Amino acid sequence: MTAGLQQLREPLLKRPFDFALALMGLLLSSPLWLAISLAIYLEDRGPVLFTQERCGRHGQPFGHTKFRTMGLPEKGQSAHKVIDLQRDQRVTRVGKLLRATALDELPELINILKGEMSFVGPRPLPFRIDVTSPYRNIGEVPGYEIRSRARPGLTGLAQVCAPKDIDHTHKFRYDALYVRRMSFWLDLRLLLLSFWVTLRGGWERRGKKA
Repeated sequence: MTAGLQQLREPLLKRPFDFALALMGLLLSSPLWLAISLAIYLEDRGPVLFTQERCGRHGQPFGHTKFRTMGLPEKGQSAHKVIDLQRDQRVTRVGKLLRATALDELPELINILKGEMSFVGPRPLPFRIDVTSPYRNIGEVPGYEIRSRARPGLTGLAQVCAPKDIDHTHKFRYDALYVRRMSFWLDLRLLLLSFWVTLRGGWERRGKKA
């Protein structure tokens, strides 16, 4: 392991800022939680939240929670696999709106409060990747070591600047660039860009978001 990697540290204000903003976000968004939960339930009478184990900082697993955006699996089928399709037929009508505006990610504010995530960082991913990848798990992907030193984020350099459907290897290069240049001011800039994408409903675009 290189000395540069050993010296990587979060900016001093990152965690206090995350905690304060997540707490404020939960308070301000509480009416939205009720409206979104009701809309999801009325569409198919299924559970409102979806929780799945994801890979956190230093490879530690955590329960990653979002509002459910997909329909219920058919009887006898296992839960939906995490794959990214351009026109995924499993996504509900409510889910399409939630994904485009990133409102499905509101429950991740709880993950941020608990310190499992940050507002800005690499996207939280499952340990296992889909069968189309040459790698069996994300730990085998080049660049995993450096990206795992940052808390997963709601948004980040790869989420904002990279096409949604690029492979893990290229996406991890964006993550590594973020980790090496991590600063409080870079986080603020990426947050502002992310708010702009949300206002335009552009999170489901396949190309660059901002």
